[in-house]
Amino acid sequence: MMKRLFDFSAALVGLILTSPVMAVIAIVVRATSPGPALFIQTRVGRNEVPFRCYKFRTMATGTPDVASHHASTAWITPVGGWLRAYKLDELPQLLNVVLGEMSLVGPRPCLPSQAEMISERRKQGVFSARPGITGSAQLAGIDMSEPARLAEADRQYIERQSFTGDLAILIATALGRGAGDAARK
Repeated sequence: MMKRLFDFSAALVGLILTSPVMAVIAIVVRATSPGPALFIQTRVGRNEVPFRCYKFRTMATGTPDVASHHASTAWITPVGGWLRAYKLDELPQLLNVVLGEMSLVGPRPCLPSQAEMISERRKQGVFSARPGITGSAQLAGIDMSEPARLAEADRQYIERQSFTGDLAILIATALGRGAGDAARK
């Protein structure tokens, strides 16, 4: 309950404080490449319930709907590369946190098409937790190209999760630690 209260409060404050920055990002994304500013994709959430995940669009409109480690860096727009490098593409996920679909910290949400990832996460009980904007596996540089390793790391996070641990992960993410996702320019 404390985690959810913190997530909701911090995400709401984050949305308010970053709304001017998000407005500028939306304008720049729209002005520099055709298509919408937001990228909305179905992801697998807590208890395997699908939800719509919001991000700033970093790839050209019409690119295939694939996991980051299968994405070509040629699909990433010049602004998208910058947004990914600084993890600003994920700011709209604060709305997912406010809605209760995500947490600030937790296992990164996967796509419904990632059957091997879903299977490994089922085995490890990872779907018992809300997915997060950032997580310990992301900071360790483990991405979805290694489903078994990622599911194990996610399970370990769930078992060891603490408020102070989550704060440390948030601070490390804000300071630029972690590789982010696999497709980067």
